Amino acid sequence: MATPLSADKLLKALRDEGVEVVEYKSWRTHNRNSAGPWGPVHGVMIHHTVTSGTDSSVALCYNGRSDLPGPLCHGVIAKDGTVHLVGHGRANHAGRGDGDVLAAVIAERGLPADNEADTDGNTHFYGFECVNLGDNKDPWPAAQVEAIVRASAALCRAHGWGKDGDTSVIGHLEWQPGKIDPRGPGITMGGVRSRVAERLRHAASWSPDNDQEDEEGDIVPDRTLFTTNAYVRTIKPDTWTTLHFNRQYTGGKWVDREPQASVLFGSVYYTLSVGVHVKGLKRGQEFQMRIAEYREASDGSFVRELTMPINSPVHDDGDSHFTYTWTGHISSVRKGRLRVEVKQFTDVDLTVESARVEALHWPV
Repeated sequence: MATPLSADKLLKALRDEGVEVVEYKSWRTHNRNSAGPWGPVHGVMIHHTVTSGTDSSVALCYNGRSDLPGPLCHGVIAKDGTVHLVGHGRANHAGRGDGDVLAAVIAERGLPADNEADTDGNTHFYGFECVNLGDNKDPWPAAQVEAIVRASAALCRAHGWGKDGDTSVIGHLEWQPGKIDPRGPGITMGGVRSRVAERLRHAASWSPDNDQEDEEGDIVPDRTLFTTNAYVRTIKPDTWTTLHFNRQYTGGKWVDREPQASVLFGSVYYTLSVGVHVKGLKRGQEFQMRIAEYREASDGSFVRELTMPINSPVHDDGDSHFTYTWTGHISSVRKGRLRVEVKQFTDVDLTVESARVEALHWPV
């Protein structure tokens, strides 16, 4: 159970994360606490304002509308990345949403479809309204998205959320049936979450453009390991199969995570080394490995965008351990994610006994 941050702690958390903050009017005491409880809090919700202009959007979110009293969020994130604090306490931003989604946020696991409106979200979520028309044409500037990432990470860090990959940050469209925000060129919630998770692997002062340099001035890459740890995978004949990994080493320790396919998110330069242990092959039988890059589609699904060259060794005998290494980059335009895929050409199912990935990665 997480008690909401005090106004002072909220402000400090944002500034420690490098967020430029503007305190608007009497935001510290401006709330809807008389209408219902505020807390326990479990996550951060992102919205778009369906307005343009910073001053008018901030005023609207502070004052509210005739049919919906303010504050309409806790902070308004402008196009230039400035966060304007407009409320502290219960705010009219989330409305009623899906209790199954809230349960997933609390458990920090994958989000189910939002098909019910049975739970009061204003009690449980911090809310940020972001200045955007929401017409799927108005672009999201990089500075604004970076502020969303930093503000979300600040709250996750303060509460200890999202240490193994983050589902504590959701969009309004993932909470309440019929909602579409946030949307538009330059933002996806999957992209925001992956960047929040990356920030949480570093100190609050970290920035992608100030990574540590060695004595010769070269950037020292981050190193992340992924393993299956007894999570076995069956490979059917003549079919590309994506491996899943349920253990991750980062920040000096191993942590469990829900089995996930993606092992690295953009935008990064990377060297990926993969090792796979397979049982069931006979002498002369072929086993293939490759790395594939996926991008997030507008409907939230993932589509294979690129495949790297195939490594296709022929088995000698006994248990089989195959390796694959590839160096490349995921561009800021594609904002992709990397997965490991394998394929075999026997007439029976085979089993991947274990798999391991070592990723060295630098920001693009």
